[in-house]
Amino acid sequence: MNVPSPPEWPVPRVGITGVGVSLPDRTLATADLQDRIAAASDVVLPPGLFATMTGIRQRRVAADDEYASTFAVRAAQRALAAAGHTPDDVDLLLFASASRDLVEPATAHIVQAELGGSAHAVDVSNACNSFINGIDLARSMIVAGRARRALVVTGETPTRVMRPRLESMAQARSSFAGYTFGDGGAAVLVEPVRRGGIVDVDTETRSGHWSVGGIFGGGSRHPRGDEHTYFHGDGHALRSVFERIGTDILDRVRQRTGWDWVDYERVLVHQVSVPYLERFIEVTGVPKEKLEVTVDELGNLASATLGVQLARVDAGLRSGDRVLAIGLGGGVSVMTMVWEKP
Repeated sequence: MNVPSPPEWPVPRVGITGVGVSLPDRTLATADLQDRIAAASDVVLPPGLFATMTGIRQRRVAADDEYASTFAVRAAQRALAAAGHTPDDVDLLLFASASRDLVEPATAHIVQAELGGSAHAVDVSNACNSFINGIDLARSMIVAGRARRALVVTGETPTRVMRPRLESMAQARSSFAGYTFGDGGAAVLVEPVRRGGIVDVDTETRSGHWSVGGIFGGGSRHPRGDEHTYFHGDGHALRSVFERIGTDILDRVRQRTGWDWVDYERVLVHQVSVPYLERFIEVTGVPKEKLEVTVDELGNLASATLGVQLARVDAGLRSGDRVLAIGLGGGVSVMTMVWEKP
């Protein structure tokens, strides 16, 4: 790849110029999901438990021949079309997702092989913050003069890590967060802009809590065995950590920018379940009308959540409108990004 010259100072503005989304056609009602799990399990699940506890009515589920890369490619094609570009116009491709097709090679190569082009292709992984991390990395590479135009994509298929049967109530509790998941993908084109763009980014990481939840199989700790391929975690512990550190980062953004909720046209936030979202509103004070609620009909889309929300609100934004994105990811990390529409 020909490396571009470093940018002339002042550093150029970098923003999002195209957004795309892709969702599976198949819909799975939460009631049907519980019936399926209950029929295969050794424990009795109270009727309506999944729907009551999560507030999720349904979610989209990938077909057997659809993968994380499938949704990334479809979303990428739409983002490129929205911005009036082709894959050959991109010199950095980041597959930024919690899901992936394979352990090796990077799923970014699978995406590019189907999409076309010859950009530098790399995977970025940080649980449900992967996509927003990818956007920040793309912005940084452009500012540093290492890329001219970046395509950041995510494809999430977390429904495949739901435990298919339960042997005890203790196992049900540790697996319950996995039953919030839904599948889908999103993509954004990131490049220099004349006005607006990404104007503020912040992160807060508390890695001491990495073991609270996750999928622990496939790596060197647990290379084989179905037990480690299912999501498990302590949902209450995760929420407690996010509540302790989430308000601090929002206070910093407010102090640094001078902007409060009223100054944002929309607020996008990672959504795990309806009760989690309601607690977020209570703790932060964000006006509910500023939010784009997706969790009730799409479930927890992992890192695709913010991208799907951005695609939904983008058409209604005018030049100069600000969006605050708030990412929450296992590990654990909280991330914020302020974007102003060019």
